Amino acid sequence: METLINYFETIPSPHRAIILIGGITLFWLLEGILPLVNFKYKKWTHAWPNLFFTATTVIINFALAGLLLFTSDWVEANNFGIINWLPDMSLWLKVILGVLLLDFFGAYLAHYVEHKVKPLWMIHLVHHSDHKVDTTTANRHHPLESMIRFAFTLLGVFIVGTPIAIVFLYQSLSLVATQFSHANIRLPKAIDKALSYVIVSPDMHKVHHHYQLPFTDSNYGNIFSIWDRLFGTFMTLDREKIIYGVDTFPNETENSSLEHLLKQPFHKYRKPTTE
Repeated sequence: METLINYFETIPSPHRAIILIGGITLFWLLEGILPLVNFKYKKWTHAWPNLFFTATTVIINFALAGLLLFTSDWVEANNFGIINWLPDMSLWLKVILGVLLLDFFGAYLAHYVEHKVKPLWMIHLVHHSDHKVDTTTANRHHPLESMIRFAFTLLGVFIVGTPIAIVFLYQSLSLVATQFSHANIRLPKAIDKALSYVIVSPDMHKVHHHYQLPFTDSNYGNIFSIWDRLFGTFMTLDREKIIYGVDTFPNETENSSLEHLLKQPFHKYRKPTTE
């Protein structure tokens, strides 16, 4: 574990790029072998706006990375944060607890708030308006949402008290986990269900992408499924019944247009329907 932490403490930027590109490539290939839905689409055409938003997310996180470094250095130097206030623990336990709590503040809480606060929902809507969810959907976040997510991650680092090595480890795991859960792959139902007791599985997360409430407001988790089960936001829906998109913005042509997606957060709020 010490070797792993030492690696992530100074992980080179090219290595982080390999994790991003490698994950997309791996799940992209698996989608062709074990597809959940046989989409009739030009994959590169569909991927274009999603990859654009992936690039803007990378740029924003890179530009603001100094804040993460400063905050993680400060909490460590001042012995501040949850994992620093607890009794001495093994490095293994500290890493697991750090990643688990960052997953709550940086992902689950951020995601939950985005669904409950109307202006934030209009920004997050860009992610939900994809009618063909696949691994490229994972980072389909409007630049404004990328900044919001970064702010929650920064809050998590401050409250949890995580050193930068754990932060970078969490971000790497989060990246692969979200690519996996969005991937258009068909796992055996028994395996998918078993995975969902620990991590967010593809079938579990696809429920969140169903086009109508109450399913849209469920399964907010990113890496671990514990938070949805603990806070009562876990739901199931047969994967054959899931319809992707959002009922309030049903136009697939517009939702595939980068120009439209960049403007989408500034539309007037539309009240959703309930299934």
